[in-house]
Amino acid sequence: MRIAVIGQSLFGQEVYKELRKDGHTIVGVFTIPDKDGKADPLATEAEKDGVPVFKFPRWRLKGQAIQEVVTQYKATGAELNVLPFCSQFIPMEVIDHPRHGSIIYHPSLLPRHRGASAINWTLIHGDKKGGFTVFWADDGLDTGPILLQRECDVEPNDTVNTIYKRFLFPEGVKGTIDWNQSAEALHNWIRGNDKVPGAWAEVDGQKVTFYGSSLVDNETAVNGQPLEIPGASQPGIVTKSGLVLFGNDGKTLLVKNLQFEDGKMIAAAQYFRSGSSAAVELTEEEKTFAEQMRAVWESILSNVSQIEDSTDFFKSGAASMDVVRLVEEVKLRASSCQLQNEDVYMNTTFKDFIQMCVRKLRGEDDEEELVVDYVEKNINNMIIKMPHQLFINGEFVDAEGGKTYKTINPTDGTAICDVSLAQISDVDRAVAAAKEAFEEGEWGKMNPRDRGRLIYRLADLMEEHQEELATIEAIDSGAVYTLALKTHVGMSIQTFRYFAGWCDKIQGSTIPINQARPNRNLTFTKKEPMGVCAIVIPWNYPLMMLAWKTAACLAAGNTVVLKPAQVTPLTALKFAELAARAGLPKGVINILPGSGWIINIHDMKGNINLTQISNVKKVSLELGGKSPLIIFSDCEMDKAVRMGMSSVFFNKGENCIAAGRLFLEDSIHDLFVQKVVEEVKKMKIGDPLDRSTDHGPQNHKAHLDKLVEYCQTGVKEGATLVCGGRQVQRPGFFFEPTVFTDVQDHMYIAKEESFGPVMIISKFKMDDVLRRANATEYGLASGVFTRDISKALYVSERLNAGTVFVNTYNKTDVAAPFGGFKQSGFGKDLGKANYQLKTKFFHL
Repeated sequence: MRIAVIGQSLFGQEVYKELRKDGHTIVGVFTIPDKDGKADPLATEAEKDGVPVFKFPRWRLKGQAIQEVVTQYKATGAELNVLPFCSQFIPMEVIDHPRHGSIIYHPSLLPRHRGASAINWTLIHGDKKGGFTVFWADDGLDTGPILLQRECDVEPNDTVNTIYKRFLFPEGVKGTIDWNQSAEALHNWIRGNDKVPGAWAEVDGQKVTFYGSSLVDNETAVNGQPLEIPGASQPGIVTKSGLVLFGNDGKTLLVKNLQFEDGKMIAAAQYFRSGSSAAVELTEEEKTFAEQMRAVWESILSNVSQIEDSTDFFKSGAASMDVVRLVEEVKLRASSCQLQNEDVYMNTTFKDFIQMCVRKLRGEDDEEELVVDYVEKNINNMIIKMPHQLFINGEFVDAEGGKTYKTINPTDGTAICDVSLAQISDVDRAVAAAKEAFEEGEWGKMNPRDRGRLIYRLADLMEEHQEELATIEAIDSGAVYTLALKTHVGMSIQTFRYFAGWCDKIQGSTIPINQARPNRNLTFTKKEPMGVCAIVIPWNYPLMMLAWKTAACLAAGNTVVLKPAQVTPLTALKFAELAARAGLPKGVINILPGSGWIINIHDMKGNINLTQISNVKKVSLELGGKSPLIIFSDCEMDKAVRMGMSSVFFNKGENCIAAGRLFLEDSIHDLFVQKVVEEVKKMKIGDPLDRSTDHGPQNHKAHLDKLVEYCQTGVKEGATLVCGGRQVQRPGFFFEPTVFTDVQDHMYIAKEESFGPVMIISKFKMDDVLRRANATEYGLASGVFTRDISKALYVSERLNAGTVFVNTYNKTDVAAPFGGFKQSGFGKDLGKANYQLKTKFFHL
């Protein structure tokens, strides 16, 4: 680095030596004039080395900088000023001129004492601790950001001289530039001022400045490529997250960005990567934006006659305030292009800057390559690529201890692949990542409209991959491919698009207060996200349940930790990949396949949205059902048969709103059953990827066994098994579509949900059907078939369920709230009301 040393005395001389020893180029020494014909020690040392020496008696006159003095200083081209001991007042034109600012040594523990007599005041005040401070100079000269401090004990008989000789001089010289320190000390040095990183080294023959530091948990294994750092206790390691550096205590810190001598800044994780990606070709609209930005650059860099593609923002004289202005100018012209100051530092030429902005506008700004260890299969006339690891903080990672389990294809009972099995420590990591993303990350600060843009982008990517998603859903859950394409995947895409549109329309209200005189107060409410939301989803609609539970949380600005069902994790992990590629920030979505209810909610402030769980608080629950379907004799018979079968057999009966019990008016009972059996016999049971298949395998072996046991119980209780009730004798987990009649209210199968393709039929007479239909602990859905609108309305009003279908069934929509009563849970999915928000009241 090109450094100007401004100071005097033996202390200045020793600091000068240390800077030279560490490889810096001293472009000029500015010290005091000779006294009695004798040069200052700093001047003597510099003249011996042939370094230009300037001996100005003063830098300013009557409060104004002396321009010829400032001009001579600027001609040295210094990138950093070091002021080890300086008795002269240096004007701000000099302090602020280098692109790395000015570092000053102060003989006190700022802000305890300020001024030239700081050591004296340490003794005058009887301080028990003394020391020194190294800090960035500002217009107060001893009020700038602190880089590091060192302290010493003040002995009872200490004098200014003894403190100076024992500690302030030797330790101060070391403290100015010293890599042989603990990790925390190095971290403090680097983080001293985000605008100007304070630590550098010559790496691979070039000077590299370290930018953006954080301390690292030493228990985490560090994997990456080693990088030699001269003067460091051991080589650094370039990892996916950045450059890991080691202190002399063996502890570590992480550096996010590196800046080279030409001003170019890169992500530290990209150090070993070869160059940037190919330039994108600009559209006409983007060319217009580029010309607007060229005019902005011309306005900021008024000293540059013409802005070329190669014009460098900082080499042309731009400073930190110009960076802020440039970021704000971009926002005015393209609100969806949210730049950080770092983006400018990392794209210093006009061409790089425009390319970066355009990529952000297109949603193609991949700061870090997503690494996915796919399991690939050639199936359904395509190659599907399936992630199989946990997804935490924007990365696919193994579970603690490398724990895995096999997910099974229900079509033939074979293993699809090994999937990472999350442990409690993995959950804690995911919750911490989601919490940081919400409280500190870009997501929590993002404009709602920009958040909606990302969710729209996610929906678009899901649509681009819909055939792949539907294929994964078919082999992992047994869903018939055509149904998976339309419903499992299709409705998921609709859900994300619907809630993306709500992002910037979530608003509070203004409420008049009756008792407001004489001040005429008012109250207004503000809707705020809740925080980290834990979501546990079932296995019957793996992707659609994820969408129903997640989209509203994201639209409101929450972050998510989601556990897919253990038996159907693959579409959730594919979704995680697409979310990352859509540009959702790290930590916003975390996916943890696992066993049981592993979500640890003790440190969560957000909503917990689950299916099939008990004994928890502050949750939204969508649980089971035993939905009654009442079919009157005046129904449209063919439609009632068709929709009645759909109400039971849709998605193999693995449907939470499935009609768990059909009540048939006795006069049409026999004809209805006859027609249903005829249609059941026509159903094709087989491979879900076969486009002609009507009925695929049940989701997993344990569920198949429960269905067999369920039907055996029905027969034992005296219900009539009309057809089905058995496992299909072929590989996989296939179960015959089943019809029971003569089911009495006290029977197990009349009260308990099968969650399978089992039609439970009971006769009724008009006088007591509503009582019987409502005699269940559940209240998720219900239905009625009749041509009589008055009867339909009468029955609908009296059915105790969250959803009532009239002359139809299974017709849900993303705009319509979905949820039940009683033991079917509380809270709603979908629709306008489901945002997972909290309301804050303001009284004015």
